[in-house]
Amino acid sequence: MRFISLLILFLSGTFTSMAQDKKQNENAIPNTVDSLYREDQFYIGLSFNLVTSQPDSFSQNGFSGGLHAGFIRDMPINKRRNVAIGVGLGIATNTYNSNLFIGETTTGESVFSILEAGANVDRNTFSTNLIEMPIQLRWRTSTPTDYSFWRIYTGLKLSYIYHYKAKFKSDSDSVTQTDIPELNRFRYAATLTLGNGSFNAFVQYDLQTLFNKDALIDTQRVNLQPIKFGIEFYIL
Repeated sequence: MRFISLLILFLSGTFTSMAQDKKQNENAIPNTVDSLYREDQFYIGLSFNLVTSQPDSFSQNGFSGGLHAGFIRDMPINKRRNVAIGVGLGIATNTYNSNLFIGETTTGESVFSILEAGANVDRNTFSTNLIEMPIQLRWRTSTPTDYSFWRIYTGLKLSYIYHYKAKFKSDSDSVTQTDIPELNRFRYAATLTLGNGSFNAFVQYDLQTLFNKDALIDTQRVNLQPIKFGIEFYIL
């Protein structure tokens, strides 16, 4: 009788525990998968800036770099949601160190010249600050539950230079130029980004020159067509 009583008590406790577990499972919040997910992302990038289409004797010196950051809205265009259009808004800053001097005459006309080799120059830079709008065709291997994936993003970047400055400094002189009408302030560039997870490599090639046809060194056009190489990080 004692054995039977213990058996009944054991079975009663087991069934009670099973009933409680079932009730807890029924009341638990179910794990759901977002089938309509988007890859809306903040981005930040660092770049090394080169230029092509340069005049004779032009050379870059020191480090020419850039920094850009912003946010991109993701709009999937297929059922699997691994192909999308991305449109964003951001800011960027670029610096170019070279032997190109930019100044002006006493009448306010721009002057472009190449500094002589061996000249005692402490600083000669041209810097730009931009508002930019990237437009991307985006392909990736992402899923609603996989946040580390391969990506290839290509497209255009439209931008406007809202502030710029040419700065020259030597032992005997200092020149700061902030009025350069020959500068092409509206910019457009082709872009390509590829990578995995947060770490990505990118290249950006400007589709027009920094300066228009009126920027001359004697009779030669200054031009300068930037191309940027760097790394880009996506967050979220």
